[in-house]
Amino acid sequence: MQPNRDAGCRTWNRRVWLRASAAGLGALAAGTGTQSVLAQARIPREASAGQGAPSRFQVACMTLPYSRFPLKRALTGLQAAGYRYVALGTTHEEATSQRVPVLANDASPERAKELGKACRDLGLEPVMMFGPSPETLGDLKHRVRQAAAAGVSQVLTMGNTRGNDPALWIKNFKQLGPFAREQGVTVVVKQHGGNTGTGLALAAITRQVADEGIKISYDAGNVMDYLDVNPLPDLEKCAGEIRSLCIKDHRNFPKDQDCGPGFGEIDHYRLLTPLAFTGRNIPLCCENIFAPLLPPPSTPEQVDVLARRAREFLETVIQGLQV
Repeated sequence: MQPNRDAGCRTWNRRVWLRASAAGLGALAAGTGTQSVLAQARIPREASAGQGAPSRFQVACMTLPYSRFPLKRALTGLQAAGYRYVALGTTHEEATSQRVPVLANDASPERAKELGKACRDLGLEPVMMFGPSPETLGDLKHRVRQAAAAGVSQVLTMGNTRGNDPALWIKNFKQLGPFAREQGVTVVVKQHGGNTGTGLALAAITRQVADEGIKISYDAGNVMDYLDVNPLPDLEKCAGEIRSLCIKDHRNFPKDQDCGPGFGEIDHYRLLTPLAFTGRNIPLCCENIFAPLLPPPSTPEQVDVLARRAREFLETVIQGLQV
């Protein structure tokens, strides 16, 4: 049985405070400075301090929250909500009331290029698109070709909640990595429950692949939701492998539910601290922007309001961490 997460966090905070207080008294006696106190206490802010230039966090929203509405309405809504970056979802309900793929798996690179242009014509830079399972090497290669044609820097893949074959993933990723790099694309894999449901488990795979074309897109909400694991220490174990985040928050109380960033129990200041000074471009792609306990939005205008709130929340966190 997993320990109660809230109780664990409170215990951790008390321990850190007690260590910091004890270190502070010792430092005063020894005449050492505040920096030494923080180092002894191992307060998480040290994880990013002094490691390099500030990361260029690219705050994006997936079109996924607008899946009940046409793709074009999703793009115009995100542009109006102040986004500069967009992550392309899977399907949208178009005027025909049918679910239509944003980009079919077998679509030509030329069609992908048109999609990328449609985003840029609205002032949105596409930074991520969903891809097929790591077990389907041929399909993933074609998605990489599509991403390259569209000018999309990352293709997202994930496993099955029932379990996956890490050996097969490693075999496929070792072939896919050099191909993706040649195309100017990074394939990023995220947690999706099962035996590949933590960052530590994914890092064991990407480190064995050892290719810059294959990295992690960290999904803290999925770690908390599927496995009831605190994502903060898990992220620290794989931070060097992370090239983007799929942003969703999660609550265990008063209802077990995913939600938008800042609405849940995940501390995004702690979440982003280990990644704040990498000097890299790191897309932060909002996958869930909805409010907990309330029904989902019934109009695209209501989605617009939540999209803007998510952007402003993340931008405030980033500004505070990198000031």
